[in-house]
Amino acid sequence: MSKKTTSGVLLSILSIVFTLISIDLSAQYQKNDFNSKNNFWQKVQFGGGLGLSFGNRYTDISVAPSAIYNVNEYFAVGVGAQYTYVKVKEEYNSNLYGGSVITLFNPIPEIQLSAELEQLRVNVKGIGINDFSDNFWNTALFLGAGYRNGNVTIGARYNVLFQENNRAYSDAIMPFVRVYF
Repeated sequence: MSKKTTSGVLLSILSIVFTLISIDLSAQYQKNDFNSKNNFWQKVQFGGGLGLSFGNRYTDISVAPSAIYNVNEYFAVGVGAQYTYVKVKEEYNSNLYGGSVITLFNPIPEIQLSAELEQLRVNVKGIGINDFSDNFWNTALFLGAGYRNGNVTIGARYNVLFQENNRAYSDAIMPFVRVYF
């Protein structure tokens, strides 16, 4: 990835982070009373992520909805889906889609630790001089940590199964912003 593309991606991530921090989400924060005998749906939260990144000859669009079930005030489990479209003009385009299982642990309200097992189908097609086609499954196991404020968690996650040149992810460490309502 070129420096211009990397700086464009970082600028996009920082813009999203600052926007989320500046929005007051406390009105939508739902505090669960885990000691009461609530039904299943009162402990479910929906959320996920959206991603847009544009650069010189580069486009990346992601949609990743998810749902979690709060077992108690410390522990939650959930599932997610993901679709990502990436295009580098005159080089390649790719479609990534699949699902994940996530566990979240909050030792204190402000800290969130996570483990996420993700399985993606990757379809890559080279364009022009790099004319090729490749379709494969990619498995990732992310371990992460973040700062949590209400419904929003900002942090980083590390793919312990990362392999160079697998064309699914360019780096093992990825920043994230999680929002659940």
